[in-house]
Amino acid sequence: MPNVTVNPTRMELTRLKGKLRTAQRGHKLLKDKRDELMKQFLDTVREVRALRQEMEAELMTVHNAFTVASALMSSQALEQALLYPKQSVQLTQTTKNIMSVNVPVYDFQTQTRSDADIYPYGFAATSGELDTAVDALGKVFRKMLKLAEVEKAAQLMAEEIEKTRRRVNALEYVVIPNTQDSIRYITMKLDENDRATTTRLMKVKDMLLQQSIEEQRQRDAEALERYRET
Repeated sequence: MPNVTVNPTRMELTRLKGKLRTAQRGHKLLKDKRDELMKQFLDTVREVRALRQEMEAELMTVHNAFTVASALMSSQALEQALLYPKQSVQLTQTTKNIMSVNVPVYDFQTQTRSDADIYPYGFAATSGELDTAVDALGKVFRKMLKLAEVEKAAQLMAEEIEKTRRRVNALEYVVIPNTQDSIRYITMKLDENDRATTTRLMKVKDMLLQQSIEEQRQRDAEALERYRET
């Protein structure tokens, strides 16, 4: 029996059959979307892991280089060398679509294209280790930006997977079974009505046949009575 009251008519049965076909088609499409999103998500998670390992290794290199530079230079000289940045960065964000999920794409442009413009100090009063640290930090910045982009994409895909999973479960365990139950209920009621109608028609037919036989017998008796009188 269905969980909700339904009107057991042929029009309602036709409507529910159309609803069931739509729900089954939507269920298949959502399952395909969920499976493809899971594949994309797992690829993204592996990329996040690889980028994070690379970035942590490079940040360790940067830290070591700055540690050596701070040992070779006074703290005042190091602070003065890095006090005013020479290069400015402009960050832009666009989006790309992955299975109906708009994930961000980050890009940045420096004020000048020359790699030498990242050093905000003169080379005479600084150590080579500081140059190495600044250069490595400039390179790791790109990977940090890429990591932020990929992690945000993984987060958005995970949210979309969860929403899609809930919709798939709602269709699979609620909408489709309830609609099928309603269809079975209406079909059973219509079959019962058809059988009841057939039984009534047969009863009426028997009654009409019996009435016709009785009328024929009465006519025959009347005809026989008239024959005897003559």
